[in-house]
This record gives sequence, C-alpha cells and structure tokens, in this order.
Amino acid sequence: MIDFGRVKTLTAERVREALAHEPVRRYGQITRSSGDVLHASGLRAPIGSRCLIEAQGGKRLPAEVVGFEAGALLVMAEQGTRGIVQGARVHVESEAPAPLMGPGLLGRVVDARGLPLDGKAPPDVTQPWPLLGRPINPMSRTRIDTKFDVGVSAINALATLGRGMRVGLFAGSGVGKTTLLGMMARYAEADIVVVGLIGERGREIREFVEDHLESSRARSVVVASPADDTALGRVHGAYRAAAIAEYWRDQGKHVLLVIDSLTRLAMALREIGLAVGEPPATKGYPPSVFGALSAYVERAGNGAKNQGSITAIYTVLVEGDDHVGDPVADTARSVLDGHIVLSRVLAEAALYPPIDIAASLSRPMPGLVGPAHYRLAAKFRSLWVRRQEKQDIIDLGAYAPGRDLLLDEAIRRGPALDAVIRQNAEEPVGLAASFHLLQAAMGEAA
Repeated sequence: MIDFGRVKTLTAERVREALAHEPVRRYGQITRSSGDVLHASGLRAPIGSRCLIEAQGGKRLPAEVVGFEAGALLVMAEQGTRGIVQGARVHVESEAPAPLMGPGLLGRVVDARGLPLDGKAPPDVTQPWPLLGRPINPMSRTRIDTKFDVGVSAINALATLGRGMRVGLFAGSGVGKTTLLGMMARYAEADIVVVGLIGERGREIREFVEDHLESSRARSVVVASPADDTALGRVHGAYRAAAIAEYWRDQGKHVLLVIDSLTRLAMALREIGLAVGEPPATKGYPPSVFGALSAYVERAGNGAKNQGSITAIYTVLVEGDDHVGDPVADTARSVLDGHIVLSRVLAEAALYPPIDIAASLSRPMPGLVGPAHYRLAAKFRSLWVRRQEKQDIIDLGAYAPGRDLLLDEAIRRGPALDAVIRQNAEEPVGLAASFHLLQAAMGEAA
C-alpha cells in the first residue's frame, strides 16, 4: 500500500533542495528602447539593481535599472544596446552590484567591469565590495591631522595637504594637468595608489601608465573607462575606482585616489539623467548630478579609528579657463577640502608645474603645519599676489622702486619665489625640502 503522506513529504524535500541549488528566476522582456534606455516589462526590482539581458549569439549583457515607468523598468546596458532585440529576455541578477576585490588587483589595469586591459589573465580576486560603498558615520571618522607628502614643492610648502583630504585639481586643457597627476601618483607617501581614468582619450591610458606610473606600478591599480565607453560604463568606472580605494582603506592602508576627471563623471551622469527624463537645469545638468557628485567625493576621506585613509585628488576641467561659470567646478569647490588651480599664463611662461598659488587653497593647512610655516606661506602669498597684480606695470617699465615696499620686496625675491614653484617632474621634493625652499625664499633659511 502506498504511503501518500510519505510521498508528499519526500516530494516537498526534493523541491526545497532543488530550489536551494537552482533558484527560480523570473524573466521579463525588452519591449522597446528610447535611445540607450530599454523598457523591460514583467519584472520588479529596485533602482540600481544589476540585470542580465539575453542578446543575439547567446550573449548575456550586464545592465542596470535606472528608473521605472508605467509598469516597466528602465534599464541601461553597460556595453550599449548593440545586439539586443525586441522581446529579448532579461532577469535580475542582484539588487546591488558588488565587484570582487583582493591583492590580485595590484599592478593591474582593468576596465569599468573589472576585465583586464593589460593583456593578462583576469585578476585573482575573491572578496566582494559594494560598488556604491559602505557609508561611514561622520562622527566615527578620524580627523585630518597628519601631513600628506605629494612630492611637489609648491603644494607641500604653500597648500599643504593632509591625509584623508579631498582635493580638486582645476585646469583647462593643455596646461600640464596630466604631468602633475603623474608626479603625485609616483611620489606621494601612500601605501596604495588607485587611478580612475574616466572619459579620457583612449591613447592617454597607455601613455599615463607607462610614462607617469611605471615606477609605482606595483602598488597601483588603474581603472580605465575611455571616452568611447557608454555613460553607464564611465559611471561604473568611477564607482569601481572608489570601491577599490574603500576596500584598501578597510584593510588599514593609506590610499591615494586619483580621478581624472570629475567633470567627465558629471557628463556621464548628465547623459543618464536626461535619458530617463530628468529636467535639465544649469547648463543642461539635471539637479541629481550635483547630489551624486557630492555623495561620490564623500566616499573618500579618513576611515574609523582602526581603518586607513583615502586622500583623493579629482581633476576638474574648466571650459575656456572659466573657473566661475562652470557649475561642476562651482559644486566641486563647495564640497572639497581644498583646490589646486593651474594657470595657463604660468604654463605659457614655462613655469612648471603652473600652480596658481593665489587661487589654490588647503582648508586644513592651519592645523597641519606649525605657526612659522603658516606665517611664511602667508607672506609668500602676499608677495606673489602683489607681483602678479603689478606685472604689466613692471613689464612696461612704468614702476619706480620705492613707491610700494611690498612690491619692491616681491621683485627682489622674484627668482627665489619662482624656485619654490619650479620643479623638474623627475625629481621629487619632500615636505622638509619644500619648507627649506620656502624659508630660503623668505630670507629665513635655517
């Protein structure tokens, strides 16, 4: 006689076992497209979820939920819409992407999806880390109280950075931004260097790695998302670089995070925002872009007591050297701890690196250096600004010595002032040497 009760119990156990090993997936389908945005019906998922779309040729293309509309999810494919047909099946893989991390990333160049670009095997990584990071209680963060040596005399002496600072490097095109970034990546006193090349020309990736990063390659990770990548790919590239830096900070390491550029990230966020129907605001940027930028830079900084730090340098491209009317530059100034401004005038005068001391600032500097250092830096600024203001009169020969004692001193000390700024890109200048240059320029050499 058949024991139907036992059969029912065994069947239920087998169903549970099958579900544990092969979870049931719910599939939707692509119904239509609007530019780079795909409409997926039959699914429910939170914004930010990771999806897989079945394209032609059996490929599965990763995508992200960026919104919803009238019963359909708005989805963007990381690698573009090529090969996706109407009716293609799509399923939700996870509610939040978490790329894998580990020591295998050191010395590697990867793309926005973590795939190798250096011709080697995929990195040996096993530990997941949220792409959007793990928030830190602001009251748990340690304070910025340790000087951060970047190996650049002008910055070390006159805009001293602190470990855990977020700094903007503001520059127009062709004024030496990449060279200065390379100097800081090579010479900075950091355990790990993470470089995010976002939206830049493809040829610059290899040039930056080989020309500016080769000597520190073993402690570096490069995440590259060039200009021909999708908007979502560029955003994910920037987020992946930040996630890698966060992972190493969580391991107790002191990390230098270099993002080139914050402006390209803003442009990618603008593309996504406009594609999903957000209204354009200042210069076409939807309001959400500025909130996303603020949240992004907040991921850097010092960790909790037992963690390390992320000192971040974000380049900001200013169109036409307009440092005032650019909304991205204006937002960056308001959320960062300092800014380094490069001057086209100084670059044209062959003074490298062309750092505009008058416009550059490190907000934590008063608490990082001693009173003597801060006093000398303030005096240097006053002399530098006065000479810059009167340079046209000096060049015309219309200035008579004795009329302005401060200007007289600035002219007399001109070569020594320039010596603090001028530096060979192949020779680092540490904190102590930078202070000695400042003392010499002010006539107070030790």
